[in-house]
Amino acid sequence: MAGVRSRPLCSGRYQGWYLAYVGTGMPMQRKFFTGTHDRRETLRIAQRLEDEQHQINLNYRPAPKASEKHLNRPLAGVTEEYLAWGESRGGRGGRPWGRKHAIERRRFLTWWIKRLDLEVVNDLVTALPRVDQTLHVLEKDGRTGKTLQQYADGLAAFCRWCVERGYLEEDPLKSLGAFDTSPKFVRRAMTPEEIHNLLKTCAPHRRLVYEVAFCSGLRANELRSLEFKHLEVESCGLRLEPSWTKNRKPGFQPLSKSLVKRLQMFHRGGTAKELYRSFNVKGRSVKSGVYKTHVPADPLLYVPSHPARDFKQDLEVAGIPVTAPGGRLDFHACRVAYTTFVFDAGATVKEAQALVRHRDPNLTANVYGRTRDERLHEVAENVGRILELPPKSHRGRRKRSPG
Repeated sequence: MAGVRSRPLCSGRYQGWYLAYVGTGMPMQRKFFTGTHDRRETLRIAQRLEDEQHQINLNYRPAPKASEKHLNRPLAGVTEEYLAWGESRGGRGGRPWGRKHAIERRRFLTWWIKRLDLEVVNDLVTALPRVDQTLHVLEKDGRTGKTLQQYADGLAAFCRWCVERGYLEEDPLKSLGAFDTSPKFVRRAMTPEEIHNLLKTCAPHRRLVYEVAFCSGLRANELRSLEFKHLEVESCGLRLEPSWTKNRKPGFQPLSKSLVKRLQMFHRGGTAKELYRSFNVKGRSVKSGVYKTHVPADPLLYVPSHPARDFKQDLEVAGIPVTAPGGRLDFHACRVAYTTFVFDAGATVKEAQALVRHRDPNLTANVYGRTRDERLHEVAENVGRILELPPKSHRGRRKRSPG
């Protein structure tokens, strides 16, 4: 039977109880709740709740869904649970999220909660129209399709996780749709002459970073995560750990012998450690010794927090145009140049795919691979030589007599 305690709680509210439905064929169990400051009103609430549960027990009313008990949970606690799960085992293969991915997930979730004024889990159920309208406003502000997709994925991934945990009955954003994430500009592959000019004019410590990027195709975060223990001198390459590679898989990246020797000498000089101690992420000297970016314990290279910014400045000093008929240049264009050099060196598609560490060979050949005009002309000349007929020989032929 429903009832209310005779004395209020410390907050002044009365605690009531009622018999709640537990499951088919199981006896009803007492469930407590905190009511109002009025004892009689709390008793009426308890009686009404018990009557609803009794109707469910008699099959006059459908049983509540498992997700309904979570609808009034504060969203702040659920998001912290989601972020803790991601930083523990939310990545590929049960590994943690990458550091940058974890920061982006927290940033986007915080932005959505503040923008849509979300307080409890139930607010997500009807959030689709407002999410769609917000993304439309961002699109009018000039955001690209890739940026809009990142905003949408920041909330959609959280909703899917809530469905898996039973906090939501179904995904409220399943009909949101995707955006056109095709790049707005094309990266071009730098020529060897441009790379030589860049390496001649840039700072020595950045020159080594550029050399490794052009000769390995490693991304900025992967370069930043390299330590001296990852340098395999005998095997001539870099050992890659799944905790900081993009595909979350271990790997080995071959390098030339001369570059391996230069990396060895650079580490012996302790230049990378000194640079990390001298500069923070904005280039100002660090006094507290606290870094805003992840710094390896024994760094192999010094990679600033904004390599694209430094790369652009070095291009201007070297007199290399950032935008040219073949496309634009940024730090990630080093990976495009590496892929092109791999094909120019005569590698097959399978070999190039393994060196660039792509899962899809189409991505290697059609997205990162570039053709060069001089190379096309060279191929055309070779084809012409193959099909060229040999000159006719006049030796041994008799001269016809006149008449």
